[in-house]
Amino acid sequence: MFLSIFDIFKIGIGPSSSHTVGPMCAAAEFLNELRSGARKWPGSGAPAHLKCTFYGSLAWTGKGHATDRAAILGLAGCLPQTLDPNEVEAIEAKVEKDKQITAQGLPPLAFDPEHDVVFDFGAPLPLHANGMILEAFDDTGQLHLQQTYYSVGGGFVLTAEELEARKNGKLPVQVTSVKTPNKPYPFASAAQMLEMGAISGKSIAQMKRENELVLMAANEFDEKLWRVWEVMNACINRGLERTGTLPGGLNVQRRAADIKRQLDEERGNNMSMPHVGNDWLSVYAMAVNEENAAGGQVVTAPTNGAAGVIPATIRYYKDQCPGSNDEGVRTFLLTAAAIGGLIKTNASISGAEVGCQGEVGSAASMAAAGLCAALGGSNEQIENAAEIALEHHLGMTCDPAKGLVQVPCIERNGLGAIKAVSAASLALRGDGSHFMPLDNCIEAMRQTGEEMNEKYKETSLGGLAVNLPEC
Repeated sequence: MFLSIFDIFKIGIGPSSSHTVGPMCAAAEFLNELRSGARKWPGSGAPAHLKCTFYGSLAWTGKGHATDRAAILGLAGCLPQTLDPNEVEAIEAKVEKDKQITAQGLPPLAFDPEHDVVFDFGAPLPLHANGMILEAFDDTGQLHLQQTYYSVGGGFVLTAEELEARKNGKLPVQVTSVKTPNKPYPFASAAQMLEMGAISGKSIAQMKRENELVLMAANEFDEKLWRVWEVMNACINRGLERTGTLPGGLNVQRRAADIKRQLDEERGNNMSMPHVGNDWLSVYAMAVNEENAAGGQVVTAPTNGAAGVIPATIRYYKDQCPGSNDEGVRTFLLTAAAIGGLIKTNASISGAEVGCQGEVGSAASMAAAGLCAALGGSNEQIENAAEIALEHHLGMTCDPAKGLVQVPCIERNGLGAIKAVSAASLALRGDGSHFMPLDNCIEAMRQTGEEMNEKYKETSLGGLAVNLPEC
């Protein structure tokens, strides 16, 4: 099985890959299962009524993440990669007004979001913190089809059967990807990646690209890869222009546009401080995550909650680094995806599984590796950069205020980008030799996440989420 760069970088909408993108995909998949008719409850009639129930983190922080809206959109036939954010309100309003889902290949299905979307605040489902059950009933109320889905981070969704198989070691993590037996560089660890690079004489980006070309023609791949950067960059630009209050009730004000205005005014007047580069990194990342918080179009990188780190670091490379070019952007994305695949395979990119070390920490590690590669670093320096950035996010909790991807998430992306650049710079000043291998650091993150209290794993039951100001 193969984890493609387009599994790591998915085009979707905010505010959360695990709580918005995942549930939308699960709802759309449930419709496909209904159409197939292969798993229907024995003796039931045709499907006539739908119900969706969220558990665990999807219930506790679902309202803040627009999880209910995501399920409605998925049942309405929407997919994250093709959904126009400007159409969301109209689609949702139609379902709420009609109290019905009309899907191709299925009879009209009764569905009243007010009653048929349920947040169960009891115990989480057994296999993962992000669980949901979708059910279809016939017109007599008899169960027609039931499926349990788990949103496991980064927009990836597994059924209960798939996740059980994965936990038992019978199914690879990358269950959504395509089997590629002829993949030329099948590295599953950083050590293997470095060994294959040394034997072949190829860079990490070159090996990753050759693996990808098993799946599609070079011109198609290059177009899709550049599209990823175009969506990232467009998201930065929108966020740098828009002002106002973010939705959700915290009354958080957008700040990126005002910060950029200040930075523009300081250019050329000798007022800039030496650390102004950090301010540019922060404003790029904040622009993305303000767009994400508003439900705009973003790229999971590797998640929505951490979507600002990699675009900010690429934009920093493009705007601030002499000699930057488009080929460097491609090298950056390919290298970052290779590192992201290692982290997802051997640990997690889900805040609900391991805390924010798995989201912003993973993004910073990927960005550090990407920047190091774009600036000409060796494979050993790239692996070192990735390890430095991840190491210094270990233990970071996921404790979003009111379940919204706003506080501390927006600023945290800016600081993640700053750490990524610092890590790349440190690695480039060495020869790639270092004490702690990236594989060991990834394993440390997995162990830390496994032992982390559930209060600090995207439940909003601890940390900053329960220490809000009184007014």
